[in-house]
Amino acid sequence: MDPEPVTPLAPRPVTRTVFTQGWADLAFLHWAVDPALVAPHLPPGTRPDTLDGATYVGLIPFRMRRIGFFGLPGLPYLGSFAETNVRLYSVDERGRRGVVFSSLEADRLLPVLAARWVARLPYTFAAMSVARDGDVVTYTSRRRWPGPRGAHSRIAVRVGDRVAEPGPLERFLTSRWGLHRGFLGRTAYWPNEHPEWPLHRAELVDLSEDLTAAAGVPVQGAPDSVLWTPGVPVRFGPWTR
Repeated sequence: MDPEPVTPLAPRPVTRTVFTQGWADLAFLHWAVDPALVAPHLPPGTRPDTLDGATYVGLIPFRMRRIGFFGLPGLPYLGSFAETNVRLYSVDERGRRGVVFSSLEADRLLPVLAARWVARLPYTFAAMSVARDGDVVTYTSRRRWPGPRGAHSRIAVRVGDRVAEPGPLERFLTSRWGLHRGFLGRTAYWPNEHPEWPLHRAELVDLSEDLTAAAGVPVQGAPDSVLWTPGVPVRFGPWTR
């Protein structure tokens, strides 16, 4: 089936809330790569999602805020932490576009353990920081557990003007309304919805990282796209097939 259209709002509104989260102070760094690099890392029943023949590897640092369950108020401490993820772009046999996480660093151990053992997501425990000085936001991460211990990233971006009208690439990279995850030989889809992203242009000031290599999807050179956003509130629905 052909991929569904890329839309600024979720094409399938979440009717029952399982999780709520806030995603804040996100930097979106993306590299265009050959789909053949990504395909072996995707779960069964999915393939690389492409734009003009290329797919993308994303490196996204941000602040997670107040994870909540079933519509209850979010947790101020255990549900709030710094995170950096390496993500890939997928489309399934029903045409649903999504992301696949190759790794997710977080600096709060209990949520890492819960996400690994309950949701089966590849979270790792890391020492992390997010700091802003004027229009420059700096994100650091150094992995503690599990290995490779010491896998790291240092990312600094200068936040620029608001993107008045996101183009096809900006929409493709950020309008993602679900997560694909392999489980017991099959693939589940975890839908989400949130307001339209308030995107900003951003200039890369500093980059040193080996998280993409540790995830098996190494990238080279400067990213092809750098964006930033103050963030959005997010709702997740139940897993579906």
